[in-house]
Amino acid sequence: MRTIAPLLLCASAALPGADLRLGIIGTDTSHVIVFSKAFNDATSAGHIPGAKVVIAYKGGSPDIESSASRVEGYAKELVDKYGVQIVPQISDMCGKVDGILLESVDGRKHLAQFKEAAKCGKPVFIDKPLAATYADAKEIARIAKASKVSWFSASSLRWAEILPPLRSPKNQTVTVWGPGPLESTHQLDLSWYAIHPIEMLFTVMGSGCVEVTRTVSTNDVITCKWKDGRLGTVNVLRPYGDYGAIAFREKEIVATPKYKHAYTNMLKELVQFFATGVPPVPNEETMEIFAFMHAAQRSKENGGKPTKVD
Repeated sequence: MRTIAPLLLCASAALPGADLRLGIIGTDTSHVIVFSKAFNDATSAGHIPGAKVVIAYKGGSPDIESSASRVEGYAKELVDKYGVQIVPQISDMCGKVDGILLESVDGRKHLAQFKEAAKCGKPVFIDKPLAATYADAKEIARIAKASKVSWFSASSLRWAEILPPLRSPKNQTVTVWGPGPLESTHQLDLSWYAIHPIEMLFTVMGSGCVEVTRTVSTNDVITCKWKDGRLGTVNVLRPYGDYGAIAFREKEIVATPKYKHAYTNMLKELVQFFATGVPPVPNEETMEIFAFMHAAQRSKENGGKPTKVD
């Protein structure tokens, strides 16, 4: 059971009726533009009221092309289109925000950046991937607990409209699939992009995965045994593919329709999180997902041997 009371210590101190002020760490992902448009542009069809991005720290990773080629352009767009202030240090945003979006595309940067963000004492959303290694993920959780800073990390796929019909105690086996391009700089290779279909599996199945087996060919197939006997399978499609899922039950099979990606549901959850300090996804489940990926990595390195989840 989550302990909520301490989390409320770091909830927003915004004035009643005022928009929550949000800061961004890392301007090297398209998410910063999509999120800022949704929060800041009241004329946008996808406008989410209640929050506004007001400040950002560029960050960036010169050894990741998708970061180095975007960081300056996205920073300029934030300033020119959405009136966001760019600051040279993360600490510069501390007194000016009610919550922080840690958006850096490079998971290797997240531990060091979270250490700085935690000093602000405000709720932090950590975009995917939470970290590039399981060790870093555990350290982020430790620092958050020690600092009494509320945090969560999740894929937007967790709130996909295609998933609720699949959630049922009648499920015996669930199979999900989605794209999983790799980034060589990330030791925990599933964390880079396959986190999306993996999060879909845990959204449907819940926690309780105890043993993982990973088979690698053109695509990856990762099977997990749950402690109650259910089985879940993730098909990682490379380089890209659609998202989807199927639940197998005793007397029926339930399959998802084609999914059209949208961030609206997650952004609404973000506003609620920054207002209350209560994570919409238990931190324990997020850490189990990383333990799952860590076990899958070891299974891969051991030729597909079944591996216990820490």
